[in-house]
Amino acid sequence: TLQTSLAPKQRNYLEKIDLSAKTLLGVINDILDFSKIEAGGLELEETEFTIESLLNTVSAVTAMSAEEKGLEMIYAVASGVPHALYGDPLRLGQVLTNLVSNAVKFTHSGEVIISIVPQMDEFGTSSLLFSVKDTGIGLSHSQISGLFRPFTQGGNDTFRKYGGTGLGLAICKKIIELMGGRIWAEGSLGEGSTFYFTLPNRPVNA
Repeated sequence: TLQTSLAPKQRNYLEKIDLSAKTLLGVINDILDFSKIEAGGLELEETEFTIESLLNTVSAVTAMSAEEKGLEMIYAVASGVPHALYGDPLRLGQVLTNLVSNAVKFTHSGEVIISIVPQMDEFGTSSLLFSVKDTGIGLSHSQISGLFRPFTQGGNDTFRKYGGTGLGLAICKKIIELMGGRIWAEGSLGEGSTFYFTLPNRPVNA
């Protein structure tokens, strides 16, 4: 209906209905995902995928929101990152999309940088470090400490202003841990924030 000729008042009503429906769908999907994970019913896929296709998927979902706010989106993939990996591209894309969408939501000007770099620990284990850095409202120490708990927001004021279920980051944490990695955040109020997560480096041609 939104693609047909409408009076301004009709379009306004329909756009509000559309936004409300999408918001409700997001809440339902978060609750279903979290319930599935808590019940041990989330099974990870094991398939080949490329970094390019992963980032293209994330960009397709988040680019329009960033453009509407005039934000610059930067994707930086280090030369040592394999072109193709084994894993679950759908769930990995879900985590990245959530982090990038949050970065866009809480950033009013500046940029969002999505980067991937290889790293090696002291035991010689290879992993990939993903990060999503923004120039947004930032986070206090107390907010960071509670970020990955279910139904937790940055604060009541944040919830009222930006909305959300408080489940997205909890779901991200569960998925990353199921994949054998870990996730954390750093930041300061008014100075932006950076979300990091690591995953085992499993190149296709290894």
